[in-house]
Amino acid sequence: MPAKKKPTDKPLAGADLIKEVNRRIRAAKSLWDAHNNAACRGERDKAIALYETLTHEQREKVPEQLRVWLRYRSEKYFGPQRTPP
Repeated sequence: MPAKKKPTDKPLAGADLIKEVNRRIRAAKSLWDAHNNAACRGERDKAIALYETLTHEQREKVPEQLRVWLRYRSEKYFGPQRTPP
């Protein structure tokens, strides 16, 4: 059984926040490719929550491919017009 992660006391900021957003989007993308939609939805929600905290300059540092994937999946497959799980 893997060890439990200890929660950090301080919130992420700067480069660490950008890295975490990238990691979350890549994780959601790989779950989507594996057809694991429920897990993808959770990772995508966490990625969007972190992405919304970024400033405009920080958002530009997220690779365009990941930004496009996040926006496309969010609108088309997880948007308000879709039936919730």
